Amino acid sequence: MTFMKKPCRPMILKYLKDYKAFSLFLVLVLLCQALTFAQPKVIDQVIAVVGGNIVLKSELENQLHQVKSQEIPNGSPEVDRCELLEEILFQKLLLNQAVLDSIVISDSQVESEMDRRLRYFIQQIGSEKKLEEYYGKSLSAIKEEFRKLIKDQLLVQQVQSSITSKTTITPSEVKAFFNRIPKDSIPLVSSEIEVAQIVAQPKISEEAKAEAKEKIQAIRERVIKGEKFSTLAVLYSEDPGSSKKGGELGFVDRGSFVPEFEAVAFKLKEGAVSPVIETQYGFHFMELIERRGEQINIRHILIAPKISNEDLRIARNFLDSIRTLILNIDTLDFAEAAALYSDDKETKFNGGLLLNPQTGTTSFEADQLEPSLFFTIDKLKIGEISNPVLMQIPGGKQAYRLLYLKKRTEPHKANLKEDYQKIQEAALNEKKQQVVQVWIDKKLANTYFKLNDEYKSCNFESFKQKTQ
Repeated sequence: MTFMKKPCRPMILKYLKDYKAFSLFLVLVLLCQALTFAQPKVIDQVIAVVGGNIVLKSELENQLHQVKSQEIPNGSPEVDRCELLEEILFQKLLLNQAVLDSIVISDSQVESEMDRRLRYFIQQIGSEKKLEEYYGKSLSAIKEEFRKLIKDQLLVQQVQSSITSKTTITPSEVKAFFNRIPKDSIPLVSSEIEVAQIVAQPKISEEAKAEAKEKIQAIRERVIKGEKFSTLAVLYSEDPGSSKKGGELGFVDRGSFVPEFEAVAFKLKEGAVSPVIETQYGFHFMELIERRGEQINIRHILIAPKISNEDLRIARNFLDSIRTLILNIDTLDFAEAAALYSDDKETKFNGGLLLNPQTGTTSFEADQLEPSLFFTIDKLKIGEISNPVLMQIPGGKQAYRLLYLKKRTEPHKANLKEDYQKIQEAALNEKKQQVVQVWIDKKLANTYFKLNDEYKSCNFESFKQKTQ
């Protein structure tokens, strides 16, 4: 859904969540920009200068190549050479300001952001090995080429955020924004769903815990006696994310692990093996591979206590009783029951409402729900509660949950009553766009800017005053 009749330039897209698919696509392009690709060689030349930053023709062509080689999401505006060049010019202007403002980005910030993005791309492409095969480089080589780009992006984001941080919008401005939209251009809002849950995790028996602890103690003894940690991790660890990598978790900052795990991990010396510890995921022991400033790289082995069918049955029966209570006691609603009984810490104090990771809101479009969740919710009427449904929780364990359909809207033309939050967001983004344009005009008046004659015919929106 968009509240703008004409597609915005890429620079402005950064402020419009309605273009979130395209914004994500630009992130993909920015990753690719840092790497070397098998494509026709460009005879390089400087095509623009913004302050102390140059724009090379190869930089523009590489980004354009990546845009055209990817499938642009349906409904996203196409990007041509001039639009993409204007986006690059804007980035260079922000980067120039970061230098003037003496903004500092630490190495740990860069590493943390790089690891986060690479985890996302590895998840999308299927595996670390596939990512390396796609780019024809080792992961360490990809990181090395990615490092400077990430640092520049973090600098740009910090400047960009400071420009609009104090921008607010009033209800009257929201109404005026909506009233300016031509009647035939008011967008259609897709059907949206709000769903809440109460989760019951099976209680693990003491016998299962004792069995898991005994098993991991025996594996640790083998490491202490000289067997290779990484080999035993591949053979026995029950952490699917790290076992195939010899238990290695990669460089991380403080705050990346659950407290019990982190308290031990950051106290280890290089090469040291920890005692066995217990966390919500099971029993672990770990080895510190390397310390780099405030970051550590460790490997671990996890053995999780086994959940029996009886444990699952008890959890299901517990949720059955909670459902009966909600349906038969007028004073207990689903949100209150979630706060009292749910085992899911992320949703229990939010009325049990699931959060959409793509938008940061509690609303989902149908295709944003995982299939198993959608098929359960699709059978419910608004206000109905499902029977206990089997689910997967972090760590690969099974649990049961009740699902409650709080809201389902029908597709409709946007209006202030039902869609105020969306309209408010779009109005605020337009206002931010105007603030950014004022900032650009002011900075360009005092910043050295030179553009190659070949591109002076571009119909820039934001850099117009410098090209006319």
